[in-house]
Amino acid sequence: MGTRKCGGCLSCLLIPLALWSIIVNILLYFPNGQTSYASSNKLTNYVWYFEGICFSGIMMLIVTTVLLVLENKNNYKCCQSENCSKKYVTLLSIIFSSLGIAFSGYCLVISALGLVQGPYCRTLDGWEYAFEGTAGRFLTDSSIWIQCLEPAHVVEWNIILFSILITLSGLQVIICLIRVVMQLSKILCGSYSVIIQPGII
Repeated sequence: MGTRKCGGCLSCLLIPLALWSIIVNILLYFPNGQTSYASSNKLTNYVWYFEGICFSGIMMLIVTTVLLVLENKNNYKCCQSENCSKKYVTLLSIIFSSLGIAFSGYCLVISALGLVQGPYCRTLDGWEYAFEGTAGRFLTDSSIWIQCLEPAHVVEWNIILFSILITLSGLQVIICLIRVVMQLSKILCGSYSVIIQPGII
């Protein structure tokens, strides 16, 4: 019972993380609140991977919904034996938690790549990735950020929002990983009597 409550609490934590991922990803399309850059496709290419909106957002909400349904104690009715049903639900929980790791992990990787690549901005040489060849060193050298003339403060905008996405998706990965470990421990440690007492009728 305690494990189920803990699993339910962890699943509930995924909901605000997914909603914030959607919001943060949407903000990346509107530097300084302006829509003109998105409509003219003058944004970093990594925002078009929809890592926060789709994978760390909508897909994680679907995964969370399934996990919460599985945590409902009234769902152990898929087999003749209650212990059989519990093992089946545990297996499904592991599968969907693993999917959560994959979805949020995708967002984590894409956001990290977007952060290291830097923004697509207008420099004295025209529109380009001004810091693409710096291997992320521009992140610690704010003196070169002035190379981006437009959009204004786009470097700070990208760094802050991509960093938030990395944090949110990282937390999702950790939560889903904890859930997988918890569910595996139920099976491997014999939480269900059918595993450790197969002879009992």
